[in-house]
Amino acid sequence: MKQKTVFYCTECGNETARWSGQCPACGAWNTLTEAPTRPKNENKAAAAAHRARQTPEKLSDLDAEEEIRFTTGVGELDRVLGGGAVRGSVVLVGGAPGVGKSTLLLQLCGLIGQSERVLYVTGEESRRQLKLRAQRLGVSAGDIYVLAETQVSEILAVTEDIKPTVVIIDSIQTMFDAEVSATPGSVSQVRESTMAIMRRAKSDGFTAFVVGHINKEGNIAGPKVLEHMVDCVLYFEGEQSMSYRILRAAKNRFGSTNEIGVFEMADNGLREVPNPSETLLSGRPINTPGTCVTCVMEGSRPILAEIQALVAQSGYGSARRNSNGIDYNRAMLLLAVLEKRGGMSVSGCDAYINVVGGLQLDEPAADLATLLAVASSYRDIPIDSELAAVGEVGLSGEVRSVQQLNLRLSEIARLGFKRCIIPSHVKGDVLQPGGLELIRVKNVREAIRAAL
Repeated sequence: MKQKTVFYCTECGNETARWSGQCPACGAWNTLTEAPTRPKNENKAAAAAHRARQTPEKLSDLDAEEEIRFTTGVGELDRVLGGGAVRGSVVLVGGAPGVGKSTLLLQLCGLIGQSERVLYVTGEESRRQLKLRAQRLGVSAGDIYVLAETQVSEILAVTEDIKPTVVIIDSIQTMFDAEVSATPGSVSQVRESTMAIMRRAKSDGFTAFVVGHINKEGNIAGPKVLEHMVDCVLYFEGEQSMSYRILRAAKNRFGSTNEIGVFEMADNGLREVPNPSETLLSGRPINTPGTCVTCVMEGSRPILAEIQALVAQSGYGSARRNSNGIDYNRAMLLLAVLEKRGGMSVSGCDAYINVVGGLQLDEPAADLATLLAVASSYRDIPIDSELAAVGEVGLSGEVRSVQQLNLRLSEIARLGFKRCIIPSHVKGDVLQPGGLELIRVKNVREAIRAAL
């Protein structure tokens, strides 16, 4: 008898009986994937067993005094998680192959294994290969157990026997559930395997770190609903050719999102960067046109970033544009404002914008520094190395206020900058740090005159 199949959307998880080009629930195109269905009696039996094990409790009767958060030993990871890992939570760590996901988690095992029991489940390496990598990273032998297994039921049986505090699954794309008739790595296998691990983590109280590879679009491979299932989603960003790595929280049920941790990849593994502003600005060129420093907020942390720009006469039929670290459409908008409101004819020039260190600047506070860097390169006039700029730029050329300006100015002054260009109209009172001159501007023309 042919097994029945359904089509479900990898973006929202909606199931349909027939394939169509567009998901009827979320409207996404080409996201429907075929997967076998489970027998109804099997689902009913699983639901009945789950109901038999769980009993509801009053919210007022729950013990709130018990400490459920513990430190991982990695300060930057604790920051991103909101102060440490939470017992019984599932953390999804995504990133491109070779970015350092397995390295970070193996170093994490070495730190937690000194006081807690850790189970490292590898589906991509043998035990000997993992041992060699641990020796290279200097991971000492603590209370760490290694399991080379891909079947979820066997993994859960081991967790029941040894009672670990932390479980590492590397990676979820290699795991499979024997009850699901699909190949490992398929959408249905990834979903069901994660669900089984999550149920056991909640019931037994261990913390699970699950490694997930990303696809060519930059999203974690598998159904989008996978990110909705877990408690935390962390993305490990960075190019293999660059030494710095950024750990970013895209979702966190137990803390704030958009927090970042900064690491540096070395021969013996990842090193924490507790002062990323100073590190990212090291080696900055002095008296060189096309560079400007700004301060962005990554969660609760102010970070100084250097924005570089190169503007040159185009040798082709149409001007070329490239943006790295800043959204391309945002960069094109700033170039248009600079030409229309700043009086600089950049439409016939090639323009290249880059953020040093591999940072991705998403907030508009970096607009003013980006525009000034382009203007500096266009006029071939350097900006003072002791000057920074913070502000959002509107389409009419006005410079708008940004949030948490006082915290940004304190970080700018701490790094030794003497002057800072800020919007003339700001929300709330501005506390001027000692030794920092504030230059207030209303529009981009005033900002260009002050910087150049």
